[in-house]
Amino acid sequence: MAADPRAVLTRPAPPPDVTVAYGGHPDQIADLRRPAPRPGPPRPLVIVIHGGFWRSEYDRSHTGPLAADLAARGYPVAQLEYRRTGTPGGGWPGTFDDVHAGVATLPELVTAAFPDVAAGGPPILLGHSAGGQLALHAAATEPSRVGGVLALAPVADLVEAYRLDLDGGAVAALLGGGPAEVPDRYAAADPQSWVPMRTRTVIVHGVRDEQVPIRLSQAYVAANRAAGAEPTLIELPECEHFGLIDPTSIAWPTVTGALKSLHNDH
Repeated sequence: MAADPRAVLTRPAPPPDVTVAYGGHPDQIADLRRPAPRPGPPRPLVIVIHGGFWRSEYDRSHTGPLAADLAARGYPVAQLEYRRTGTPGGGWPGTFDDVHAGVATLPELVTAAFPDVAAGGPPILLGHSAGGQLALHAAATEPSRVGGVLALAPVADLVEAYRLDLDGGAVAALLGGGPAEVPDRYAAADPQSWVPMRTRTVIVHGVRDEQVPIRLSQAYVAANRAAGAEPTLIELPECEHFGLIDPTSIAWPTVTGALKSLHNDH
């Protein structure tokens, strides 16, 4: 029997080196991992934004294996936590405010925690699923703070995700209603509203993804290219939703290669 791809969600990982707070709420924290020494120029900070359809049932802990692997490859890593739906302050606009605050302050917090570690340029945002949507939004709205985006199976079209009722009303829970009820929130939050994306962006999406259909990424990339932007879309024929965050999966070399491509030319 094939291994359960969801196993990565509960797989143990080495504990972070330090946990820091970027705000006063208990969820406004991030786990930091020191990069392993490696030759060559310093690598950029990777800010990992976890998925889980923005719901409080899922937190940053399931990105531990991913973060530990990237730290072993020489990246300083911050696993960003944020207020989610189902907790006070989560949803609109708190979830978005938290991600923006974390992206703005984590580079300095990492420098303070690891004063001997040099970061190579502005941070790269690595977001999975709902975290991919948050990464795309943060980079589109504050491009000066972000060196690149690696979006793994992102929810890149909130209107379509609402129409498809992904995860049983997850988008409506995030934004407080549908596009007809709160159109201004969709206009502000939806990555499709921020086309063209000027930040260098790579999207990796599995063709067999049943949680977030690949056509959301295809439509987002098509809209960007029509508007003059040049995001990269890597489609993985044999991959589903969770292999993209699993360092033991056949998809992982593609993910790490995509990450490297975002900073190699800078």
